Parts: sequence; structure tokens; C-alpha cells
Amino acid sequence: CSNMKTDPKCMTNSLYYKTVVYIRETHNYMQTSSESAFMGDIALDEDDLRMFKEAHGSDGAQRHVHINHTDSDLSGCGGWHHPYVISGNFTGSQRAIFRQAMRPLGEETHFCLELNSFAPCRCCSYVGRRGSGPQAISIGKNCDKFGIVVHELGHVIGFWHEHTRPDRDEHVSIIRDNIQPGQEYNFLKMEPGEVDSLGEVYDFGSIMHYARNTFSRLGIFLDTILPRYDVNGVRPPIGQRTRLSKGDIAQARKLYKCARCGDSLQESAGNFSSPGYPNGYSAYAHCVWRISVTPGEKIVLNFTSMDLFRSHLCWYDHVEVRDGFWRKAPLKGRFCGDTLPDPIISTDSRLWIEFRSSSSWLGKGFSAVGKTPHSPALHTSLSSLPLQIERHDSCAYDYVEVRDGGSESSPLLGRFCGYNKPEDIKSSSNQLRLKFVSDSSVSKAGFAASFFKEMDECSGPNNGHCEQRCLNTLGSYRCACDPGYELAANRRSCETAACGGFITKLNGSLTTPGWPKEYPPNKNCVWQLVAPIQYRITLVFDVFETEGNDVCKYDYVEVRSGLSSDSELHGKFCGAEKPEVITSQQNNIRIEFKSDNTVSKKGFKAHFFSDIDECSKENGGCQHECVNTFGSYSCQCRSGFMLHDNKHDCKEAGCDHAVNTVSGTMSSPNWPDKYPSKKACTWSLSTTPGHRIKLVFNEIDMEAHLECTYDHLEIFDGRDSRAPSLGLFCGTKKPSPVVSTGNKMFLRFFSDNSVQKRGFEASYRAECGGSLKAEVKTKDLYSHAQFGDNNYQGGSDCLWVVSAEKGYGVELIFQVFEIEEEADCGYDYVELYDGADIKSPRLGRYCGSGAPEEVYSAGDAIVLKFHSDDSINKKGFHARYTSTKFQDTLHASK
Repeated sequence: CSNMKTDPKCMTNSLYYKTVVYIRETHNYMQTSSESAFMGDIALDEDDLRMFKEAHGSDGAQRHVHINHTDSDLSGCGGWHHPYVISGNFTGSQRAIFRQAMRPLGEETHFCLELNSFAPCRCCSYVGRRGSGPQAISIGKNCDKFGIVVHELGHVIGFWHEHTRPDRDEHVSIIRDNIQPGQEYNFLKMEPGEVDSLGEVYDFGSIMHYARNTFSRLGIFLDTILPRYDVNGVRPPIGQRTRLSKGDIAQARKLYKCARCGDSLQESAGNFSSPGYPNGYSAYAHCVWRISVTPGEKIVLNFTSMDLFRSHLCWYDHVEVRDGFWRKAPLKGRFCGDTLPDPIISTDSRLWIEFRSSSSWLGKGFSAVGKTPHSPALHTSLSSLPLQIERHDSCAYDYVEVRDGGSESSPLLGRFCGYNKPEDIKSSSNQLRLKFVSDSSVSKAGFAASFFKEMDECSGPNNGHCEQRCLNTLGSYRCACDPGYELAANRRSCETAACGGFITKLNGSLTTPGWPKEYPPNKNCVWQLVAPIQYRITLVFDVFETEGNDVCKYDYVEVRSGLSSDSELHGKFCGAEKPEVITSQQNNIRIEFKSDNTVSKKGFKAHFFSDIDECSKENGGCQHECVNTFGSYSCQCRSGFMLHDNKHDCKEAGCDHAVNTVSGTMSSPNWPDKYPSKKACTWSLSTTPGHRIKLVFNEIDMEAHLECTYDHLEIFDGRDSRAPSLGLFCGTKKPSPVVSTGNKMFLRFFSDNSVQKRGFEASYRAECGGSLKAEVKTKDLYSHAQFGDNNYQGGSDCLWVVSAEKGYGVELIFQVFEIEEEADCGYDYVELYDGADIKSPRLGRYCGSGAPEEVYSAGDAIVLKFHSDDSINKKGFHARYTSTKFQDTLHASK
């Protein structure tokens, strides 16, 4: 539906939207207001507020009044088409999170909703269906988290908070002394006539359940809700915001009267069958299967067995397949009898399969297999690729790879990870290949992309009606001019420009238009500098000041090696920071300056000079690598070699390496060529205290032996070869990743005098967490490996166990503490436990700058857990720990 508020199709059987007002400052919900909020994130309209007043009164006394809205007419799961709209002001990554959050809930109940970021209640929604129009969810600042969105969607389909159930006192205790003043109403208990749990047992794991410390007073994070011990003497965990629980799903299915038989299938391949297959199905059976795969993929459905009662038009027993995700999607076919249907291919990424029986005839039923073809249904162009993929300098772990064609061997257009959105991508033919890879460790939101057929509007005989040059763009085109010219007002013709041009001088200077005054708006200047063959051009910015922006979206200077706009990019620059000196990779360079129609600055002044590249002829006489410098050149050698006294040749070097960087790669001598014989090399890796080292093998090709007696690589869990061995490796089978227990790792490579192979290449990186030993000597612990240089990364989950010798305790003192602040520390936080695991008593959850200065364990261990989400990142923490004879029967902190 294009307009949720006016399209009649959207008004039928939908949910109603009203503006929500959340009186956050006073927390007084007794005052007159057209609308308000309840229990932190539940929207109340005028009728709700009136009933709330009657139920609880201004004196807070509880009176029995029905205020539940979950009893709407919610029949026919899947029988209604429930579209949704996401407000356009959200970013691509936020939209991806919303869709990801809707998906598990939408598999069970389908609903119409509108995601809005401007409602004053920040994170809230109504409970259950309202009126006959779209129903809104407010997703405000810091609410764009997967678990929060799923939680709010739970309210939309009719769920109250789990801890408000009438039977809650049998399962949890409310510790009222620990609740923030003014927030006690969030812990009210519903009456039996106010909410119906549809016979489902109390669900500690529900995504609708408060956490143990929700609305804890004074920022100390004491327990406000405490689960009662289960039969094993363990308190169940509560307050998860990771996924729908089995109880949530079961209750949603009951609430929306979904078919009791069937399932939601989201894997790339799977099978399903009628109930009782192959022993026969019962009369009046009704089952629904929904198959959903990644957008951009298709589903191929093959029936492998069919034995249903045959009737005219399959009127009685039948299985229906529909091309979509609801009962009224286009019909692909209705089948009965014993004839196997032809394979069915979906148009998009979803199929609806519904089975009904109404006869007493006994047949085997049916079985089917659904799978996703290997090639996604993509066309030739990709646009808007917001990323949230685990970061790595070379994208070695998680990444999305794009190739110019349909096969694994097609030219690589790019491998992407991290958070920076790539440029739009265009293929040279009618195919693109996307490959997404993730390892078994860190998970992120992923990526989203749009794809479409691309036409070259410039290929016609009229050159796109452009006077000089026509540039094809994704979905469109634009006119451009040769250097020294600029577009006229009609955006097609060209006229002489006040800047730019084609320059063949060996040296000179460049300035923005109007220098030293402010440059004019809407200028586009291109300089093309060309030097003689075997020369390189060096560009030096003397003054630089343009409108600043992190992504240089408005005014900027772009420098490329080459003369075209798609030549290799040296950099895109803006703001007030001077770029580094740039040297071209060939004998020409392109400088483009562009300004928009808003802010103007002084611009830039630069000079350039040309120098002959001695490396361009016979590699400068260097045996390995030649590096050009101004007025001269120098030779360098590959790993495992050193420069000879003649400054051109290379000879074998010492092979002992000390490595202190956070991440990088290492390889055997002479990699990727064969390693020399009789070689012994070592690598001593060291990283930030409190962190471990993870080594991942990219390739290995060494002489094979059952016990690796000959050529081998051995890894030790410490500073040298006296530490415990983590493994002895040889042959060609790539080992699993190797992780140290501490912040040091030692590698020793050995080759004998016989067979030589290519050797190995491996990547290493620092990883947080591990077991730490507290001693009398003070030791350091940092939140992340680059503490002090960069903020901590999003998506971190780290667990440290700090233990002392028996009879000693652990003293932990925070030197620096700066974590994203939030009232309940629900986003980024540090948790401390008084024991050797997270089942031990919790000492507190901390964020902001509110960590205790000193913490003492009651026993011989403390657990420190650090979590960060994918949004705001801060400086992190630095703590020092030591063992102490100070022992107390209870935890002590200062």
C-alpha cells in the first residue's frame, strides 16, 4: 500500500495510529492528558488513562477495572494482508534492524504497522489492535535495537509485560525498596479479568519480561525483580532481548488462532509433509507452512510424494501453493490425487503452502522439499549497500563479495566489511554475483542492497543530448565537460570555466576559484596533469579549508591516478585538515574540486612537481622491490631477506620477529614462493594486557608427515617455546583457528634440508576475554586492545575470570571508566560477579562513568563481563587487579 492512511486496502482489518504523548519528566500519569504512557513503553489513549485512574486512583490504591485491549477480533492468522511502512528518516542499517526484528514475529502473526521516530514517548506502542487504521510504533533515539523493536512489536500484537500477570507472585518477587521513586507503577500486577495468558505457563524467557534490575534506584543496579528458585535451585534468567521465546510464539499463535499444524521455514533447504505421513492423515486437518528465504533469492518447491483423495477441482482434500506469504497471494496451484506436480518456482522470496482435508478417505498424504537455488535473482546494478559486518582490515572473517559476472572466477569488484557503505556498483554485463561469508564468532546486522537492470543512456547516437561528454550513472546519466570547461545552466552545454584545465608543465600551482577569497557555490573544477613517460607527479597542499563533513558529501577535493573519473582513487578530502603528500602511480593525475550551493570556505592552494621514476625501467636494478623517491629511488627486500651491501640485491636475513600490533598477517620466508631449506624462524606475538591472540590460517602448504617430524610450524601458549604447546602443524590441511589463553603467543617454524613447499600465511588479531591470574604484583586489564587510541567497537561481548590463589581474594580498581550511559545500562555495560562464573552473585551492572572505585571479592575469583551494542561507542575502561589477603564474608566495595 502506498499510503497507509488513505488507501482503503490498508484501512481494512488494520491497526489504528494516534499521536502518543509521554510525560517523561514528572512521571505523573494521574494528570489530565489526551494520551500518555504506562509501564515505560505502553501507550495509553484517553479511555485507557481514564480506566487507569479508576483502577488505581490518585492515591495509588488498586481497583478492579478491565483495561485490557488484547481481546480484539484476531481470527484467521494469515487471512488478512498486513502491510507496513517504515518512516523515511531512518538509516539503511536501522531499516535492516527493523525488518530483522519483524521477521520472527511476522512468521507467527502478520500485522499492519508504521514505524515512526518522532513520537514523544521515544520507545512505545499501544497494546493490541486500535481502530481501523495503521498502528504506530515509536522508535526514538537509542531504541533502534533488535530486541527493543521485537519487544514493542509484542505490545502491538496484544502482549502486556510478562511480570504483570495475575499469577506472577508465584514465580517472581518484587523488591519494592530497590525501585526508583516514582516508578513503582511499572510493577503493578494485573487482575485475572484484565489479561488472559491463554493457558500458557509463566515465561521467564519471554522477550516481554523485565530484567532483574529494571528501574533500579540510585544507579546501584540492585535487583527489582527476583525470579524464584527452580527445582534445581537455580534462579532462571529474565529480561532477554535476543529472540522470541517458545512461549511467546505459542501464545501469539493461540491469540491469532493460527493453524495448529505447519511451520515457518527459513532455511535455504528443508522438507515437510502432511500430518501422519506416510501412515495417513486425519479428516478435517488444516496445516499451513510458510517458506521465507533471503530477499533476492527464489524458492524451488518439489513434491516428492502425493497421495490425497481425488475430487473435481480438488474440492475436498488438497494442498495449495501460493506465490507469497499470505492466503490471498497469487495461486500457483491446487493439487490432489496421486500425480506429482511439476517443480514450483516462486517469483520472490516467499511461498505459502496450505493443506486441508475434509474426507474420511485414508491416503498417505504428501511430502515436499523446498530449496534455494545457488544463484540469486539479481540483475546488473547494486545500489545503497548499508553495512554492519564484523570489521577487519582485509575483511578476512565476515564479508560480502561482489563479482562482475555469474561465477566464482568472475572479476572481483570488491570485498566489503565494517560499517562504511560502499559506492554503487555496476556490472559490465547482465550479471552480478554476491557472496556473503560469516565465521563462527561475531555476528552483526549484515547488509541490505537494492538491485535493478541498468541501461546506458549515453550509448545512443545523440550522446544523451550532451555537448561534450555523457556519463552513465546508475539508473540515469549526466552531462560533463572537458577540463577547462564547465556545464552551462541548461546542464547539457559547456562554457569556459574559471578553473581546471589540461596541464603538461613539470611543476606549477593550483588554487580554487576566487582564491584567497571564498570559493563560489556550485563549482566543479577538474585539473588533468600529464608528465612525460617514466615520470611521476607529486601534489602538495599548502593550504586546505573546505566545508567539512565526515563522508565529504558536500564540498570536497578528489585526487586520482589517471585522467578519468573512475581511475584509482588516492583520496577524497574536505574540512580543514591538509591531506598528506600524494604521488601519482603513473605519469598523470586528476584533481577534481566540487562545491554545493550552501557553505563556502577559503578553498585550497597546492603546488605540484614531476620527477622521473627510476623504478619504471628494469625495476631500477633491484632484485626484489623498487621504491621511487623524489630525485632518487631505493631497493627493498621481501620478508625473510635483507638488503645486500650493494643496495640492490637481497640476501637471507635473520628470522626472529617481535610482533606487537593488534592485528596483521605473517608468513613463512619467501612466501608465496617456496621457503628455503634449513630455516628456523620465530614470531613472538604480544598484545594488550587482558586480551588473547587469535591466529587464523589463510593457507598452509608444507611437507606432510603423520607426526610433522620434518618441516613444521609449532605454536606455544606464552612468551617462548617453554610455554604449553597449542599445536604442531604441517601438510596442506588448513588448521582450525588457534587462540592463546593470555596476551602472548610464540610461533616456531622449521624446515629441514630436503623438500621445500610454499609454507604458510596466517592472520592474527587481539580478542578480548579469558582467564587472568591475580598475583601480589598489580596487573592491568583493558576493555579493548586499542584502548587509548580508539573507542571500543560495537558488538563486543567479553568475559574475564580473574582468580587468585586459594586463601586470597581479588582486588579490582577501575582507573578509567567511560561507557555509553543509559538509565538501566541496557546497551553498553560492565557486569561484575562475585565468583568464578556468571551464576555467582552479581555485584552490579555499570555504565556511564559510575563504576565503583574499588571492588573486593568474597572468594578467590571475580567475573567481569563487558557488552557493547552496535551504536554509540565510548573510551572504555582500564582496571588494575591484584590478589589480597583482605577477606570478608560479604562482597565489599568502596
